Amino acid sequence: MFRIPSSNNGLYLGSVPESAAAKNGGTLITLDHDMVTLPGVRRTLTVAELAEHVDDMAGRLWAAGVRPSEHVAVHLSPGFDIYVLATAAARIGAVPVMLSPALEGESVAALLERLDRPHLLTDGTKLDGALSAFPIGDLTDRVIVTTGSRPDAVTLAGLAGSPRQQPVMLHPDQPALMTHTSGTTGLPKLVVHSARSLHGRYRPQERLASLVRRRETVAIHVSYVHSRMYLALAVLLPRAMPLVIMNESAPAGVAELFAETRPGFIETHPNSFMEWEELVDHPRKPLASVRYFSSTFDAIHPSTMDRLLGASERRSPLFFQIYGQSECGPLVGRGYTRKNAHKADGRCLGFAMPGVTNFRLVSRNGARPSRETPGYIEVSTGGRALTYFGERERFDQQVHGSWWRGGDVGYRSRFGCLHLLDREVDVIPTIHSTLEVEDTLLGRLEELTELVVVAGPHQEPVPVVCTKDDRPLQAERWRSAVADLAPMAAPVQMPLTELPRTATMKIKRIELSQWLRTQEGPES
Repeated sequence: MFRIPSSNNGLYLGSVPESAAAKNGGTLITLDHDMVTLPGVRRTLTVAELAEHVDDMAGRLWAAGVRPSEHVAVHLSPGFDIYVLATAAARIGAVPVMLSPALEGESVAALLERLDRPHLLTDGTKLDGALSAFPIGDLTDRVIVTTGSRPDAVTLAGLAGSPRQQPVMLHPDQPALMTHTSGTTGLPKLVVHSARSLHGRYRPQERLASLVRRRETVAIHVSYVHSRMYLALAVLLPRAMPLVIMNESAPAGVAELFAETRPGFIETHPNSFMEWEELVDHPRKPLASVRYFSSTFDAIHPSTMDRLLGASERRSPLFFQIYGQSECGPLVGRGYTRKNAHKADGRCLGFAMPGVTNFRLVSRNGARPSRETPGYIEVSTGGRALTYFGERERFDQQVHGSWWRGGDVGYRSRFGCLHLLDREVDVIPTIHSTLEVEDTLLGRLEELTELVVVAGPHQEPVPVVCTKDDRPLQAERWRSAVADLAPMAAPVQMPLTELPRTATMKIKRIELSQWLRTQEGPES
């Protein structure tokens, strides 16, 4: 069994809003949507008001019967309500289990069964929709609905005015939060975080925030169920940074929102940044005010960084690329400028953070890890999770002493930069790196909005392409672009909206590959 690197600190998410309010209670938070759980609350609120709402909801959850150390599965329609309610559950010592609004009902039911009758915090939309075909009452201890009422369920609105409760601080090594993995390879795994491991994730993010020397408005479009949202606010709320919390990513709406709020710092998923490339030429110049772009979760294509940096009118804008995993938090990173983004190697994820994270490469076949023979990427960090809930053996298989093997393969450059070539499960023998091919072609073909190379029916590499406005891809331009690359099947074109995605907007490559197999038809 591994031991998380020692730390004397724990990060208690339920106390973050209150502590921030004591320092900078008047700082503004702007939402691009209404919180249906809190009808009447404006789309602009202060940090002090946020803390008040969290305290109010914590009292209601206690009145509903939630107690310290108990699991509260949070499965709600998208909105900042998710943060408020999860933080409220944490405030009374319960363990929020974050289930993405995008999860199918079958996956939610399977995870509820694994949790062994948790409390379920949900809404009428979910109960009448994705969950309607499943025996939710049999899978949960109690159902708490945020809006309306349901037979045999506790109505949160009916508990308004419940007595407030003092914060509950569990031991820093006890479970404090559960999130789930992306689910790109099947049923998501439930990742268990403690207050101590959350603080380990906080340290590198606090270090990044310290590079922002002046007060900037920060726009965040990140999944509400991902640990990144909770760590981002833990870092930003005490810094008196005005926040813009975004539900929608459609470029038209984003353009209007940014034109009004003029953020100096933007954080979102790589795929959302790709979607926002069309804002570069928008007449209202919604990206002109941005000094810092920050991308987590996955590597981002160099062409995307180059275009977005070019749209900023700030002096010397920076693009931070951070590589991390659900089990470990942020691990390596680096910054790019206008001068080097266009010639960046998209496979270069950056460098370990001294004193906070480390990585090593382990041979897969006896050969020394290199570009030609990539090795397993293993990492060491104080932010590593405790386990997978109900799947400890599966978790422990990825533990090697003090190192964690996350399933990616790559190599270390002579300058010490970590290069990621592929997920191990996505490796195609005839392609050196599917991700590298994607970077190259997205840089060469500006009409593409997305490109994913996956294994076809006979394990051949198949490029799945999406174009601007779904215009047909010109065959001659494609042939010219791929002429010097390894052989691939003919491209399959599909609308960007039809690509299967996770809660953090990752492409579900295995699901896409399986879909391609069904398109071939029965064998003759």
